[in-house]
Amino acid sequence: MASTVDDVAAAGEAEGLTVRRRGRRLGLGFWLPVAWIGLVVFGAVTADLWPMPAPETIDFLNRAAVPGTVGEIELAGETDLSEHRYLLGTDNIGRDILSRLVYGARVSLTIGLLSPLIGLLVGGALGVLAGYYRGRVEGVVVAAMDIILAFPALVLLLGITFYLGPSLPNLILALGFLSVPASARVARANTLSLAGREFVLAAKAMGASDLYILVREIVPNVVMPLLVFAMLLVAVLIVAEGTLSFLGLSVPPPTPSWGAMIEEGRELLDQAPHVTMIPAAAMCLTVLSFNLIGDRLRGLIDPRESRL
Repeated sequence: MASTVDDVAAAGEAEGLTVRRRGRRLGLGFWLPVAWIGLVVFGAVTADLWPMPAPETIDFLNRAAVPGTVGEIELAGETDLSEHRYLLGTDNIGRDILSRLVYGARVSLTIGLLSPLIGLLVGGALGVLAGYYRGRVEGVVVAAMDIILAFPALVLLLGITFYLGPSLPNLILALGFLSVPASARVARANTLSLAGREFVLAAKAMGASDLYILVREIVPNVVMPLLVFAMLLVAVLIVAEGTLSFLGLSVPPPTPSWGAMIEEGRELLDQAPHVTMIPAAAMCLTVLSFNLIGDRLRGLIDPRESRL
């Protein structure tokens, strides 16, 4: 009895030591990006509670004002003009950059998080089925993914914008559809490596159904690599939204987004570079954070890749 208790205690200490070692392995290169992402999410969620003007409010007397400029403007929840300090300055027509940056984070994060979710659900399911059943199922799925990859992404986005109009839901669906092939390939590759493993073969030998093996054995082991891939995909799609803003394919004005803010300030780069550089810096830090988080998590899943 005493030995059993000692064994349990030793196992608990070993588990705690493993958790602490993983925490040390993550390091500041993981926790600082997590802190930045948390700050961005917090600002986007609580934007309506901040004492600042609405993102579409224009101060005609302070156009492209430098950070720290004081002006009089109507703040949210007030009817009279109040003195307000533009902590990050104003854009080319006098809108508060901080306000547009915080509200624009909602658009960028929504696109960056929901679009990969569509790709993970649809592409992940197709990839698992293709990797497990092989044969005709794999051939059909792989052919469909190759066709999507061969179809010009810009033409698809232009078609959706032309027929459905530029809007946030349409943009999420379009980018989510374009992320399906990559997610399917990741899921298929991991399923192929798992289908011949001992625990899967043992489940088949015990008479388990295909549905049971997929749900209980394959999918739980494919989810983590897909989530790590999703972190990298989020960064790609945030940049994609910024790129589409230059082509007029992103959310329509006056809805703020980081890509639109960068595009609106490009004509003032020589006179007021902060109008473009501040949202560009916010996008750069956010994209870098998602990439760093994804790289660290991938290193934990496969230590061989962390040494590359």
